Amino acid sequence: MTPTATYRLQLQPDFPFAAAADAVPYIAELGVSHLHLSPVLEAVPGSGHGYDVVDHTRVRAELGGEEGLRRLAATARAHGLGLVLDIVPNHMAAAPRHNLPLWEVLREGPESPYARWFDIDWAACGGKVLLPVLAGRVGAESDSFETGVRDDGTPVLRYADLEFPVREGTAGLPLPELLDAQHYRLAWWRLARTELNYRRFFTISDLIGVRVEHPEVFTATHAKILELVGDGVIDGLRIDHPDGLADPAAYLGRLGEATGGRWTVVEKILTGPETLPAGWAVAGTTGYDALHRIDGLFTDPMGAADLLGRYRDFAGPPGDRGGYWTATVRRAAYRVVTHELAAETEWLTRLAVEACAGDPALHDHAPWALHTALRELLVRVPVYRPYVTAGGPLTEIAESTLPAEAVRDAKAVFPVSQEAEAVDVVRDLALGRLGDGPEHAAFCARFAQTASALHAKSVEDTAFYRYVPLISATEVGGDPGQPAVSPEEFHAFCARIARDWPATGTVLTTHDTKRSGDVRARIAVLSECPERWATLVVQLARAGAVPAPDPQLAWQAWQSAFGCAGVPVGEMAGRLEPALLKAVREAGLFTSWTEPDPAYERAVTDFVAAGPGSDAGEPREMMTRFAEALAPFVRANVLGAALVHLTMPGVPDLYQGTEREYIALVDPDNRRPFAGPAGGHDEKTALTTAALRLRRDRPELFGESGTYAPLAARGPAAAHCLAFCRSGDVVTAVTRLALRLDEEGGWRDTELALPDAGPWTDLLSPGREFAGATVAVAELFADRPVALLTRAAR
Repeated sequence: MTPTATYRLQLQPDFPFAAAADAVPYIAELGVSHLHLSPVLEAVPGSGHGYDVVDHTRVRAELGGEEGLRRLAATARAHGLGLVLDIVPNHMAAAPRHNLPLWEVLREGPESPYARWFDIDWAACGGKVLLPVLAGRVGAESDSFETGVRDDGTPVLRYADLEFPVREGTAGLPLPELLDAQHYRLAWWRLARTELNYRRFFTISDLIGVRVEHPEVFTATHAKILELVGDGVIDGLRIDHPDGLADPAAYLGRLGEATGGRWTVVEKILTGPETLPAGWAVAGTTGYDALHRIDGLFTDPMGAADLLGRYRDFAGPPGDRGGYWTATVRRAAYRVVTHELAAETEWLTRLAVEACAGDPALHDHAPWALHTALRELLVRVPVYRPYVTAGGPLTEIAESTLPAEAVRDAKAVFPVSQEAEAVDVVRDLALGRLGDGPEHAAFCARFAQTASALHAKSVEDTAFYRYVPLISATEVGGDPGQPAVSPEEFHAFCARIARDWPATGTVLTTHDTKRSGDVRARIAVLSECPERWATLVVQLARAGAVPAPDPQLAWQAWQSAFGCAGVPVGEMAGRLEPALLKAVREAGLFTSWTEPDPAYERAVTDFVAAGPGSDAGEPREMMTRFAEALAPFVRANVLGAALVHLTMPGVPDLYQGTEREYIALVDPDNRRPFAGPAGGHDEKTALTTAALRLRRDRPELFGESGTYAPLAARGPAAAHCLAFCRSGDVVTAVTRLALRLDEEGGWRDTELALPDAGPWTDLLSPGREFAGATVAVAELFADRPVALLTRAAR
C-alpha cells in the first residue's frame, strides 16, 4: 500500500524498538500511515545511525533483535500503521572483527568465496587490501601489535582495539614477516588518500563498497529484508545512496521484482533541472528535490543577491571563501579529486589504460594524459553521475551528463591538441561507447561511482561550508547560487511530480539535513532584510568580547544563532560549537579533519562561547531584540513551509519531532534520540495534525489519482500568496515573503480565486467558513498566515 505520510524514527541503542513501540500511539494519533525506521540490520556496536552494517542476516541485537522488530510491527499494525525501512545496499562497515564476509576475504585473499562481495582492486597495492587503520607509520607502531587467539582458537593479529585474521600457515612467523605474509596491508591512516584500493562510501574508509550487482551478493545481502517483507513486517523501503551502485537501474529492477513492487523511494539527489531516470522501478525520490523547491518559495531572490554583496563586503572572502557559487564548487572539486579522491582517480586511470590497451585504435594514449582527462572531466560533471552501462543504450539525458562544453574546457588544459584527444577517449569510455568488455564495463561503472563521490564531497561537504552568504540555501539538493524559487517554478515542479511520480517522497528535515526545516525557514527571512542583517553583524562584531577568528565564521555563526533562536538557556553553546567546528573542518580553509589547526579551532570555540553561544551579554541582547522583531515573519515561513510540504503532491516524510517546532543543526545534533510526545500542542502541531489526518481520511484527494492545480491571487500583493488546489476539494494557501509584504503595506485588496463558491471550511480555524468565487486574502489570513480549506466529500 502506498503511504499517505510517513514518520521517521532514528533508532539507536538509546532508542531501540521497544522505545519506538511506546511512541506508536502518539505517532498514529498524528495521522501518518507508516512508521519510517532507520536501518535495523546488525551494525558496528554502539552505532548511532545503523548505516555501518556488518551482518545482513540478523536484525540488530542492540535494538532488540528480530523479535523486538516483529513486536514493534505488531504494535504498529494494531494502531493502523505500517513500516517503511531504510536499507543500505551500497556499503558495509570495514570492521573485520564484526564483518564476517570481510574477515574471510582478509584471511583467504582473492580466492575467498566472499571476494566478489567487495569492490577491491587486487591489481593495486601488491595484490593486498590496504587497511589504513594505523595511527602512525607501521614501523613506529610495531610495539602496538600483538598476536593471540580467539575463543575458538582462531589465530588473530591485534592492534589497539582492532582485530584482524591471520592467513593460514603464518601464525608462528616473526612480526615483520607475519605482517608481510597477509592478504592485507596494515598502513598509516593517511595513506587512504593515495593508496586505498577498495571502493568506499564517499571518502569514508571505514565503509567498504559492496558489489550488489552480482546476483549471489544481492541474494545474500537482501535475504533477511525480503523475508521481513514477505512476512508482512515491512511494507516499503527507502534505499540509501543508489548513486554508489554500479548499475542502479538494474539493482532497483531486481529489488522491485523481489518485493512484489512494494512502495520504494531512493535517496537520489537531483541537481537543477535533472529528473529521476524514467526507467527506475521506484515510486520516486526521498524528497530533497521537493525540499529545495519549498525552501526556495520563502527566499527573496533580490534580497538574496543583495545579501551576497553585503557578505562579500563584510567577510572580504578571497578565492575559495566566497565570491561566486560556481567558482567555489569548481575549486572545491579540484581539491577533492586531487586530494581526498586521489586513490580513486588512480584506479580509474589504470582501468582507462587497460581499456585502451585492448583496442589498437586507442594505443599510445599516455597514462598522464588519461589521468589529466579524467580529472578535468570529473570536476565538470554537472550532476552526481551518468546512468549508463558499457555497450548499453545511451539516452540524450545520459549524454548530457558530460556535455560538449565540459569536453571543450577539459581539452583547453592540454598544451597539445593531439594529447587533448584523451578527453574524447575518457568521455566515450565513461558513456559506455567504446565496447562492452570487462575492462570497459568496469571503467564505466567506476567513473559514475567516483563522479558521485566527488560531487557529494565537493558540493555538500565542502562548497556548502565555504559559501555562506545565506546558509539556509546550503542544504542537500539545494542551489546556493540560485536559492529562490518562484511560484511559477514551484507549480511546474508540482505538476510534473503529480503526473510522473505521484507517490514520490517529500521532506523538509532528515537525519542528513545540515539544518532542520524550521532553522532554515528562520534564516530565509534574512533574505528579506539584507541591510538590517549586515548592519547587525557589524554591530555584533564590535560589541563582542572575543573576536571571531575570521569574518566568514562570524557571519555564519551569527546566522546559525539566529536560526536557533528559542533554544533553551544553557544549550546554545553546546549546540553551536560542534556544528561550527564541523563547518570549518569540512570547508578546509583554515583547519580540516586530517590537518587540524588547534589554535584556530580554539579561537572558534572561544568566540562561540563568548558570542553566538552565550546566554548573556550585549551581543546576546542585540540578537534577541532582532529575533523578536522578525518573529511574525519567521512564523509565516515555518507554518507556510510545513503546510506546503504536507499538502503538495507526493508522500510527506516527517522527521521525528518535526510536527512541532524543531531546532536542529547538523549531525550529531539532529540525531539525538526521539524525545517522545510534546508536553503540549503548539500551532505547528495543530497544523501538522490537521493536514495529516486529512490525507489519511481522504487519500483519494492526494494519492496517485488526485490532481494538482495552481490558484491565482489578484491584487497589489498577489506575489505574496502561494495557493493550490488538490482534486478540487482542498485548498492550500500560504504567505510568502511576509516581511516584504509588511513593508509594502500588507494585503490591501488582494483576492484569491477559489475553485468554486464552496462553502469552504478552514481546518486550521474551526468554525471559519468562506463562500464565493473569491476571498479577500486579508480575511483568509486574519488568524494566521496560512489556511487549509476543505469542503465535504462530493
